[in-house]
Amino acid sequence: MRIVVLLKYVPDIASDRRFAEGRVVRDPAEGSLNELDENAVEAALRLVEALPDAEREASEVVAVTVAPETADITLRKAYQMGVHRGVRVTDDALAGSDYFGTAAALAAAVRRLEAEAPVDLVVTGMAALDGLGSVVPALVAEALGRPQLTLAKSVALEGRTLTVTRESDDAVETLAAPLPAVLSVTDAANSPRYPNFKLIMAARTKAVETWTAADLGLDPAAVGAAGARSVVVDSAPRPPRGETELVVDKGEGGKALADFLIRNDLV
Repeated sequence: MRIVVLLKYVPDIASDRRFAEGRVVRDPAEGSLNELDENAVEAALRLVEALPDAEREASEVVAVTVAPETADITLRKAYQMGVHRGVRVTDDALAGSDYFGTAAALAAAVRRLEAEAPVDLVVTGMAALDGLGSVVPALVAEALGRPQLTLAKSVALEGRTLTVTRESDDAVETLAAPLPAVLSVTDAANSPRYPNFKLIMAARTKAVETWTAADLGLDPAAVGAAGARSVVVDSAPRPPRGETELVVDKGEGGKALADFLIRNDLV
């Protein structure tokens, strides 16, 4: 079994996010592995761990990210959790990529890995916390020509058939697809493991492979800002929060709340 997990380097959700020249500023000191991608790593590791001994020992989980050089923290965290190999795709030509450009680069990385040995499954998180688009898994599946099982709450593998359940507002769905496939999991799919000391120490010195757009055969005009189908036209800092209005309820709290809602056009 060979699984590729797609990871994203995102700004810390608690940091003050900002734009420069139409792009999100990614300060290395404030960046981290996308939290929802930890569920993807966990799902991949559990699928491998559930295999028979001989098949498990021959399996490989590869973490791939499209990011600048400062983003190795994402792969180090994946190493800490137990992945076997880390690949970072870095190229100035990829800067400013939208969802389509990012998906094209990720799919190209999977194809390069496929040239070495078959890739049975591609796993992602449900969304990236910086953009919350949730479309990259589907775009990667389309680019690779593979079935997609998205937003999975539970995952099971029997032979070469992957079965998932996912929940909507009014239904629970059970879906199945043959491998190779693309899978995205929600944050309810599992609880990511806490790395042990041995893996934490080993992750510090593990190699990170670096590939460029040329290595993947990508046309610079089709990715990055040059190939983006959407652009940020304008942006402004978040306005400062106004002073808190504290209302002590002395029997007219409901009226004060109603007045506040009406005054601020919230009804």
